[in-house]
Amino acid sequence: MIDGLVTLQSRHSAKETADRLAATVVSRGMMVLARIDHAAAAAKVGLDLRPTEVIFFGNPAAGTLLMQNVQTIGLDLPLKALVWQDQSDGVWISYLDVKWLSQRYALTTDAAATVEKIASLLKAVIEEVAQ
Repeated sequence: MIDGLVTLQSRHSAKETADRLAATVVSRGMMVLARIDHAAAAAKVGLDLRPTEVIFFGNPAAGTLLMQNVQTIGLDLPLKALVWQDQSDGVWISYLDVKWLSQRYALTTDAAATVEKIASLLKAVIEEVAQ
């Protein structure tokens, strides 16, 4: 187990899980900013990789508030989640627990409260997608 890494098993295929994540993010008022299919990139250079896709997403209103507090937090934004398939064909969603941002960047109380809201929303989104 890696500190700060949260991983949930999905009941769906990797493609369906990634598509569900993108749709759920949008339905919760966020934007999908990028989808990077690592397996497709690997195939382009003749390498095999089980399904592995990272989706970047966020809400500029919330992210901007955090960056107004500490601009370098932009290194950790937008949010992202990795959908991946293991060697036994299990599908997983992994993401970084954003609660550590408050400590890492010594955020103000207001910004830390925003991080708590983001953390709760992210957890709810990932749990919904995995079901």
